[in-house]
Amino acid sequence: IPLEEYDKFLDEFNPVKFDADTWVKMAKDAGMKYIVITSKHHDGFGLFDSKTSDFDVMATPFKRDILKELSEACEKEGIKLCFYHSIMDWHHPDYLPRREWEKTRTVDGAEFPRYVDYMKDQLKELITNYGELGVLWFDGEWEDTWTHADGVELYDYVRSLQPNIIINNRVDKGRQGMQGLTKEGDFVGDFGTPEQEIPATGLPGVDWESCMTMNDHWGYNKYDNNWKSSEDLIQKLVDIASKGGNFLLNIGPKADGTFPQESIERLATIGDWMDVYSESIYGTQASPIAEVEWGRITQKKIENGTRIYLHIFDWPEDGKLKLEGLKGRLSGVGMLIKDWERFTVDVDEKNYSYVVNLPDIEPNASDEVIWLDFKD
Repeated sequence: IPLEEYDKFLDEFNPVKFDADTWVKMAKDAGMKYIVITSKHHDGFGLFDSKTSDFDVMATPFKRDILKELSEACEKEGIKLCFYHSIMDWHHPDYLPRREWEKTRTVDGAEFPRYVDYMKDQLKELITNYGELGVLWFDGEWEDTWTHADGVELYDYVRSLQPNIIINNRVDKGRQGMQGLTKEGDFVGDFGTPEQEIPATGLPGVDWESCMTMNDHWGYNKYDNNWKSSEDLIQKLVDIASKGGNFLLNIGPKADGTFPQESIERLATIGDWMDVYSESIYGTQASPIAEVEWGRITQKKIENGTRIYLHIFDWPEDGKLKLEGLKGRLSGVGMLIKDWERFTVDVDEKNYSYVVNLPDIEPNASDEVIWLDFKD
């Protein structure tokens, strides 16, 4: 879309039903610990009151700083606020290269270093005006005008403003496509960013976060009804946790500032599951053994040992769950639901083989969880 056409949408941006408290409360009730909101996408439009640009939310009929309201709501609810910020900027006159649709906009007078200075000024506003941030989530780094040296400099600059901030690997040039992990080399970035996919296995010593949509679009699209089920999203959360990652689940708000009803329903169902089973997700580590056919495994250090969480997606018809390769002495068993029925485990310590004789219950359809404690 040519700039002169795109700019006309400024007069239409007016999410009158936006309520930061509602957004943050829904995220918290779903079990989320942090929120990543777009401060500026590739189109260059800022959702905040920037003193360095007129192409922002204050130039619209809405005239409210969305990020400021979210920062206040997050502080109230104990949720970490994080910003997605695009390195690419189709609107700024100094950003290069030009788009293929920019038939009349030349590169005459454009200076890319001047754009980088502008971006840094905006980042300084974001880092200093909205409280302590959890993550700066960069994107749009793949064009040739952005270099490894640029990435290192920007990483160091952001860290100089907030030393403890976490910065993703898209600040630099080391990301390996949509699988998102950083290739070997002296690239900066604190975690990998798989997009719309989950790594096949755990990645010891590597921090990563899968970002994923609820349907097929990042932004709201009323024609896209290809929604992932709540069961699928819960199992994706568990799959990611079982491999040592975090789950960044996307929601595309509607033009009026509200969430689609389909997103609201899925968040609520995830929250109901987390109300019971969050212990098996928060603070856990990747599975100590290879993937199992009936579900996934997470683990957590406890006093004098390890607690193994068995996430059962497919409850065995014969009521027997087979496990191989868990080391240590079994010291306790249990479930996360209330009033769970006692069950037994047949143990072959010599061969690290176990058969869990599952209780006769109606398991959670998305993922039922039992735990086994092992002494070191």
